[in-house]
Amino acid sequence: MLYDVRTYTCRPGTIKKHLALYAEHGYEIQSRHLGKPLAYMQTETGNVNSYTHIWVYRDAADREARRQALQKDPDWASYLVKSAEAAYVVNQENRLMTPVPFFKP
Repeated sequence: MLYDVRTYTCRPGTIKKHLALYAEHGYEIQSRHLGKPLAYMQTETGNVNSYTHIWVYRDAADREARRQALQKDPDWASYLVKSAEAAYVVNQENRLMTPVPFFKP
């Protein structure tokens, strides 16, 4: 298993607007290609302008194939334009992680 852990930080006061934009224009498209995320969480303490989502893949090849299909989708390209124009996101951090040997999901 390969876990793609993505944390985004929004400009202060814009996270609700960004999540609403994504919910309306991005989530269904992304889920169509990547599957449903393991988690999609908003921060309650610490940097409250951030959120994290986790996508699960069989391996790096599965991730690459799914993400390539997503990037070729014109609906996703349209969402990316909307998101860029809104300019709510100021930082993105991606971490590819694997489970430790004793963890059995």
